[in-house]
Amino acid sequence: MFEKILIANRGEIALRIQRACRELGIKTVVVHSEADKDAKYVKLADESVCIGPAQSALSYLNMPAIISAAEVTDAEAIHPGYGFLSENADFAERVEKSGFVFIGPRSDSIRMMGDKVSAKQAMIKAGVPCVPGSDGALTDDPKEIIQTARKIGYPVIIKAAGGGGGRGMRVVHTEAALLNAVAMTKAEAGTAFGNPEVYMEKFLENPRHVEIQVLADEHRNAVWLGERDCSMQRRHQKVIEEAPAPGINRKLIEKIGDRCAEACRKIGYRGAGTFEFLYENGEFYFIEMNTRVQVEHPVTEMITGIDIVQEQIRIACGEKLRFKQRDIMLSGHAIECRINAEDPFKFIPSPGRITNWHAPGGPGIRVDSHAYNGYYVPPHYDSMVGKVIAYGATRDQAIRRMQIALSEMVVEGIMTNIPLHRELMVDARFIEGGTNIHYLEHKLAHKPDLEKEGALGAKSETKAEA
Repeated sequence: MFEKILIANRGEIALRIQRACRELGIKTVVVHSEADKDAKYVKLADESVCIGPAQSALSYLNMPAIISAAEVTDAEAIHPGYGFLSENADFAERVEKSGFVFIGPRSDSIRMMGDKVSAKQAMIKAGVPCVPGSDGALTDDPKEIIQTARKIGYPVIIKAAGGGGGRGMRVVHTEAALLNAVAMTKAEAGTAFGNPEVYMEKFLENPRHVEIQVLADEHRNAVWLGERDCSMQRRHQKVIEEAPAPGINRKLIEKIGDRCAEACRKIGYRGAGTFEFLYENGEFYFIEMNTRVQVEHPVTEMITGIDIVQEQIRIACGEKLRFKQRDIMLSGHAIECRINAEDPFKFIPSPGRITNWHAPGGPGIRVDSHAYNGYYVPPHYDSMVGKVIAYGATRDQAIRRMQIALSEMVVEGIMTNIPLHRELMVDARFIEGGTNIHYLEHKLAHKPDLEKEGALGAKSETKAEA
């Protein structure tokens, strides 16, 4: 087992990794920007190193500074968390070449799965079902692009090969709009991701977003840890996640889960990972693989009893998986609400100082957060300040516990999206289960009173910092 790990991230995931390390008896080094020098996880670390100013490009994305911090603190491994450099193949490669262990997949696996075209080709070879689409990146030949779209059938979606986070995508419903959409997406992809390649897929009208969590070691052992439903989204950003996915036949889930585990064995994947699918009309269609721990990993931990972050560390040490597929037992239901520092219905970031923070508790409630009374939410990073996870023996019980938890939670000094979560936890369609990825945006667009009521609720529960 490692003696010391450097955590190359911030916020709740830095604290989450730190807790896993402490349970395993591993010392931690936390790197941080000047803006995060007073963060709780920085104070709790065995060692901390400031690696730059607030701007991410000069701190959390500064590869030489992170590797130098590992060298001066004599760390053995680097855990990238999620976001920032977690899926950067060049960073993983530099970590490896610098003599440290990257707690995640090998750089070649990250590079292959990070390019959506090569990822799709690898999944097709591994027998994982994919969305019908172009055979590879689109050429510059207009006639060929038009023929590809006709073969797939409208509507189609143009996607950046190196995209992510909901960017670099355009839906096209008519041939007249096709070539312009391709040109615009290529330009956006080149600017945002440094890779102008795009590809084309069939656009599914009313899919759900269902993902499979996997763990694989370097000895070609792989298991899947159930599925998560992440369909409650806004602009391709997840808002609520739950496990298991309600209303989907378990035999279908088991079939796709086994294929994902087998794909890991075939491509030599190592570490934690998530296969993301669109699910419609009883069929699963692969869209991408995240080669890191997910924000929503706690719901899987709650229904399996497996600490995914600890398993990442064990795998990186070269250990074999401690369980086989037959040992994975799912129990109960878990729901996660992402708590963001933002206007709950206009979705404008709300940085500032938290003057009052009260986290909920009670049976089945877990709160993963780095926030506290007096914590200053900086404007430089993602707006998420925590996650509330509710577990129950049934989905109904998990929902009820989440309703209670959200009613107890107090965050003052900034605005948060708690009022939106409270609204969704009593929404009839959500309670029924099985909403598609467009549901939340349609709900917000067709319920103008929701924004008004939510804004009033947000004002009554928060105090704007002077």
